[in-house]
Amino acid sequence: MRPARSAGLGLGLALLSAATFGTSGTFARSLIDAGWSAGAAVAVRVGVAALILAAPAALALRGRWGVARRSLADVGLFGLLAVGGAQLGFFNAVRYLPVGVALLLEYSGIVLVMLWMWLRHGERPRRLTVAGSVAAVVGLSLVLDVTGDARIDPVGVLWGLMAAVGLATYFVLSARVHPELPSVALACGGMAFGAVVLVVLGVLGVLPLHATFGSVGFAGHRTSWLLPTAGLVLVAAVISYVTGIGAARILGAALSSFVGLTEVLFAVLIAWLVLDELPGVLQLIGGAFVVAGIALVRLDQLPGRHAAATEEPVRV
Repeated sequence: MRPARSAGLGLGLALLSAATFGTSGTFARSLIDAGWSAGAAVAVRVGVAALILAAPAALALRGRWGVARRSLADVGLFGLLAVGGAQLGFFNAVRYLPVGVALLLEYSGIVLVMLWMWLRHGERPRRLTVAGSVAAVVGLSLVLDVTGDARIDPVGVLWGLMAAVGLATYFVLSARVHPELPSVALACGGMAFGAVVLVVLGVLGVLPLHATFGSVGFAGHRTSWLLPTAGLVLVAAVISYVTGIGAARILGAALSSFVGLTEVLFAVLIAWLVLDELPGVLQLIGGAFVVAGIALVRLDQLPGRHAAATEEPVRV
């Protein structure tokens, strides 16, 4: 596959992943409002998704079981941090912080990705990447409307930083795992391990796990709890994780993490369409900043650009 077509496919997968991840809040809200704990919603989301992906993962691994055995450490780390850690950190952060602040902390994980690529692989960020980072963070702040008088609880900040580490792990591990390990196998194994961790935490009493099984409110209507649960599993887990891992393998950790920022834009758009939560002018302006930031980072990674560039890397 030619590089341009490959990059186009990667961007398409990354946007699809961001859009499907962006539905999780809308689906989960109806369950949580009906009495589900956040931990139970997450455990069902990734646990059932892992079961659905088990057969496709097994078929994809035919003849490559040795690769699976050699990748167990990466799969376990992916499940522990990228699945369980990221979601547990975020849902605990929102207990102490406004949702916007918690999301901003989680998405600071893109900075951790850049630092990791610099310190571990010597990929020092250049001017356009730095400019894109600044534009994306400013835009994210506007989209999430974090300017307010809310008190910042340090406990919530710590949980939010845990979510950021989990998010950064998601992009880094998705890009670095053995190239012969199918994306569906990594997604299945990681979600299965993450679900086990969440259930164990629930059994130990660390994480509340409780659910109700009656009708719930969704998109202004009363419906069965199965509808948002199916959306949370099939759309916000199965599709989102598989496509996100595939995108990171094509684009690399840095660019895929920036494209992942569009999840917030999709989440705002979906909340507008489904929950009638109209975005404000500042959110729309912020969305433009995020898109501009992603475009700058993508431009900085175009093939041949650095070979022709005369500017020195940014000293940071």
